[in-house]
Amino acid sequence: MNGDLDSIVAQIAALEGTGGRPLIAIDGIGASGKSSLAAQIATLIQGRPVVVLHADDYFNPSAIRHARGRQSPDGFWLDAYNYDALIHWGLRSVKATGAYCEGSLDHARDQTVQPPLRQAPERAIVLVEGTFLHRDELWQFWDYSLFLDVPFDVAAQRMADRDELNGTRSAASLPRYIGAQQIYFREARPWERASLVVDNAGFNEPRVIEAARSNAAR
Repeated sequence: MNGDLDSIVAQIAALEGTGGRPLIAIDGIGASGKSSLAAQIATLIQGRPVVVLHADDYFNPSAIRHARGRQSPDGFWLDAYNYDALIHWGLRSVKATGAYCEGSLDHARDQTVQPPLRQAPERAIVLVEGTFLHRDELWQFWDYSLFLDVPFDVAAQRMADRDELNGTRSAASLPRYIGAQQIYFREARPWERASLVVDNAGFNEPRVIEAARSNAAR
């Protein structure tokens, strides 16, 4: 069972986009299944190359991310991502010439770097997965976009399960993440900006729904 996944893949595979390399956003709250869905879509698209970019690879260094406090929702909303790098080294560049950087943060050294440019093949589909992708600075770049609609309690349980499996503590920052997402919802209303709203609460059975029926809209 894969819900509406085949239909979603068919729509994305048919896109051409600016310069023949369409940019597709896969947006959603933490633990909504963005990276998993991006990987599934990349595997299922036939006859065209696929590039996957992860917005988390464009994080700011921790000194910037946590300048307002490690538990600050405003800090996560305003400071988590290096949007200049994402736009100039990623989205705008790949749209214009096919060249892009895979990220801007050296996690080991916790500092911003510009990695070597890579080249997306002609007619490559470029999937970008991450949070806040329909915010004002970004949403005009997308040729097509998905907003994964998952209730906060479902996402919180997934995060806790993931922490237990991996021995991490990301769920401890859940109020920071949820607070930032609530700001995002108020500021950008991503379910209205997205090309498709996808109920991904079932995780392995994504279903396309009307924007007005999304949990985020309530």
